[in-house]
Amino acid sequence: MSVFIYTKKESALKGVFAKNTDFPGMAALSKHTAKDGDITYIDVSGLSGADLKKTITQIKKRCKNTPWGIIDPKGTVLDPAALFFDGASDYLGSSFFKNQKTIDPKRLKAASVWHPAAGGTGGDSKSAKDSGAAGLPKTGIKFPPANTFSGWKNVQTGIAMPFYLLYCSLQGKIALNSRMGEKTFSQVHQRFLAHLFANFQEGDGHLWMDSGKDCLFLLPPRAKSAEAAVKACVRMLISAPLITMETLALTIPANIVFALHYGLLSYSPPGKTGTVVSDAVNFVFHLGAKKSEPGRLTISDELPDGSIPQALENCFVSSGEFEGRKIWQTKKFSYAKPWV
Repeated sequence: MSVFIYTKKESALKGVFAKNTDFPGMAALSKHTAKDGDITYIDVSGLSGADLKKTITQIKKRCKNTPWGIIDPKGTVLDPAALFFDGASDYLGSSFFKNQKTIDPKRLKAASVWHPAAGGTGGDSKSAKDSGAAGLPKTGIKFPPANTFSGWKNVQTGIAMPFYLLYCSLQGKIALNSRMGEKTFSQVHQRFLAHLFANFQEGDGHLWMDSGKDCLFLLPPRAKSAEAAVKACVRMLISAPLITMETLALTIPANIVFALHYGLLSYSPPGKTGTVVSDAVNFVFHLGAKKSEPGRLTISDELPDGSIPQALENCFVSSGEFEGRKIWQTKKFSYAKPWV
């Protein structure tokens, strides 16, 4: 594997990477031609605004079919998770440089596996072949006509309609409510709901059921809503340690569980869902509570084609069957230190 580092501070990074690493110089980035087996990093220290955007656009262009990463010792990038949606394979931020002096060769290998062009899926060290499947098969399920959903205020009670059902919960190795007490957990749960609501707004997510320990969002039956929600889920999974510590004010390890399904249900307004009888609702709660794992988004095989953003399809691997339906999960994301 050939490693290329583009930086203005070569001396500061020479000790971090192996001796066979190349440092061509920042000015040479515009002529960089990555080959199979290469991985390229760019140091964004000191860049901001238009320069940062221009530099990231440039590395995306120069490394279109090979893995690339961002070196960000000072935390210049405000939303590191967004880099992965742009095709990044790795991000070395301020926490990395605080906790490690050198980069582990295993991390470089994992970053190469993550890159979609390399057939990888990220997170775990197993290849897509070993893990079950690369990409998602077509389901043949089509979206309903565009006028089927015209806004949450216009959904008629008791009328069967297709929706996306997104199960969400916060879990630790030990039940959080028993570990911190019901009162404290209730406060954490409310902060969790507020964070979910903010992240699912783009997909027009609708908080439909809340048990006080887990919850269910409904999403309109359209591709852009599903894509926005899936991106939001992956973004939160990548940022889970920061979310739990900074947003939820948790002092103990925890991670998020997501499960996404699609099916018919007879709508009732939030707070009046006690009489709802739906196979889709029962299944997604079972999937989320009994099968899904913390740190992963689990999906059923009954999503309409086009539900998952194409750039993220290779992040999913087959996880067998559950209650008669095939399911897929995102690979787990690894962190500089063990989390849960």
